[in-house]
Amino acid sequence: MNRRRFVIASTAALLGAAFRAPLHALQQAPPATTFTPIRNDVGYFTGRGGTIGWMVNKDAVVAVDTQYANTAQACVDGLKARASGRQIDVTFNTHHHGDHTGGNTIFQAASKRMVAHVRVVELMKQMVSAQPDVPPPAVADRTFTDTWSETLGGETVTAKHYGPGHTGGDAVVHFRRANVVHMGDLLFVELHPRVDRPSGASIQNWMRTLETVAKEMPADTLFIAGHARPGQPVLVKREALTNLRNYFDAVLTYVRKGIADKKAQADIVSVAALPGFEQYQSSGQILTLANTLTAAYEEVSVGK
Repeated sequence: MNRRRFVIASTAALLGAAFRAPLHALQQAPPATTFTPIRNDVGYFTGRGGTIGWMVNKDAVVAVDTQYANTAQACVDGLKARASGRQIDVTFNTHHHGDHTGGNTIFQAASKRMVAHVRVVELMKQMVSAQPDVPPPAVADRTFTDTWSETLGGETVTAKHYGPGHTGGDAVVHFRRANVVHMGDLLFVELHPRVDRPSGASIQNWMRTLETVAKEMPADTLFIAGHARPGQPVLVKREALTNLRNYFDAVLTYVRKGIADKKAQADIVSVAALPGFEQYQSSGQILTLANTLTAAYEEVSVGK
């Protein structure tokens, strides 16, 4: 098996485990869940997996991402309670990873439609096809390539794809009237981020995306991050985008210097902390500095 096939198979196994895990987790005590209002009917939900964004008013209900099955049901139930039983009008997937789409089946049953970038559907089917024992995932029935927009309950909701970043199919969802932006996993707060190269990720374009979004949005915009290290908020201001952009700049600078100094890849990626960003933490086996540096090394080596 060549390296590319190994990486794809490994990623497929991780995604397959992500879809299987919720079924087992349903037999365990459910994790704590919290609904937090932000402003103008928009808020966020935390449980198990990436942060869910939501909007509820008398005329519309919107959800952004679905976490895993055990917390997805808690979120759907909470949205229904807040909306007096109204069906969810639109559920978005910001990208394809299981901690953001593992609850799709539950949300899809409670939603009029599900929307995602076209690559999200392709990547979900591609990864799960490598795991024949994994049930086919629930995928979006509406897709877009560049932008999507609709007015729902007096709120204009837009989704935009800025090119490859965390994956090859990320979308940024903006609630314009509330001026709240859900970044999906294009925004990690003081956690070493996942750079999913087999799924089309690009650190350099991720940096450009963070710069562009920061410039496009008004100064009072609030951003929902996909993940934050323990003790840090998932609701942040523009500075968080700049901080992550600077983190990636430091990653690429460190890797390029190591290559110029003719260091072995193993030595470059084994550093304990990134100078200037020592507060960044790891989470599990995926969100680690070594994995981020490895992705940067590969990107620098191939020139993209």
